[in-house]
Amino acid sequence: MGGKSVKVAIDAMGGDYAPQEIVKGAIQAAEKDEVELMLVGGEEAIQRELKEYDVSSLRIRVVNASEVIREEESPVTALRQKPDASVLVAMRLVKEGAADAVVSMGYTGAVVVSAIEILGKLEGIRRPTAGTSLLELAPNTVVFDLGPNADCRPGDLMNFAVIGSVVAQKILHISNPMVALLSNGAEEGKGNLLVKSAYPLFKKSRLNFIGNIEGNDIPFGRANVIVCDGFTGNILLKFCEGLGDSIIERLRVTLDKRLPKEELDAIISDLFALTHIADVAGGGMIYGLNGVVWIGHGRSKAAQIAESIHQVKLAVETNLLEEIRLELRKL
Repeated sequence: MGGKSVKVAIDAMGGDYAPQEIVKGAIQAAEKDEVELMLVGGEEAIQRELKEYDVSSLRIRVVNASEVIREEESPVTALRQKPDASVLVAMRLVKEGAADAVVSMGYTGAVVVSAIEILGKLEGIRRPTAGTSLLELAPNTVVFDLGPNADCRPGDLMNFAVIGSVVAQKILHISNPMVALLSNGAEEGKGNLLVKSAYPLFKKSRLNFIGNIEGNDIPFGRANVIVCDGFTGNILLKFCEGLGDSIIERLRVTLDKRLPKEELDAIISDLFALTHIADVAGGGMIYGLNGVVWIGHGRSKAAQIAESIHQVKLAVETNLLEEIRLELRKL
């Protein structure tokens, strides 16, 4: 970055706790990281929140946007009827070069549609993808796709693999990440039609492809990049979170009278962090767009907002977008 601070446009009106928690989280990020933040939304409401803090030494400014897209609205219709929506204004700041990245805790559909419309997709990408670690038990493993693409083609899986490999290299610092297809058996002939069709593409690619792996391999980190369609990936994600929740409830009942409350709370907090990575981080990046875009959970609070800003800062500083673009061109 040549010593320049990263500039992040934040949709201050997106999420269940906007703008209060968005502003609070932005301030936490500005105090911790070398970032310049643009809070996009209703200027009066944002300024009212900023007055509660001493931000005189922080690089935070407000960019007015008079409209907000709500979850109950059709994203395509709302984007046309509300050209001054906060999420659209934030995307335009990246398009115009005034910001390096966008963070929004708003309605996922509106964020994705606005990102595609304003920023566009990278060459060769049919649909954007989302991926991250599923479990802290396997911190050096990322899974792509985790939801946006329920129905995929073999070429989509190859794109996910390329993107995942760049993420593993740049964010996880793994020099030659091992790539695997998620299947119902490790043998080459296993899998549904999609996996069987994708296998030969992976085999002849430049990727460090190690073949198929099964679901029980994931917690042990037997591959750095695990590729599947979004239907499967989202079920995996929700299963991990649900399993964590059910174990937590069981521990509460089993250990309630056996351990002091402080010890039990610490165990439960640790288990939650192990199985709810996306919740702890506050969301995740959408890859395959011609820009750095983070979509957070609507329920995110200040700590998750600050972490989201930190993550897009890392993405910009490691030149993640350009590396993905370069690898897709090679493919």
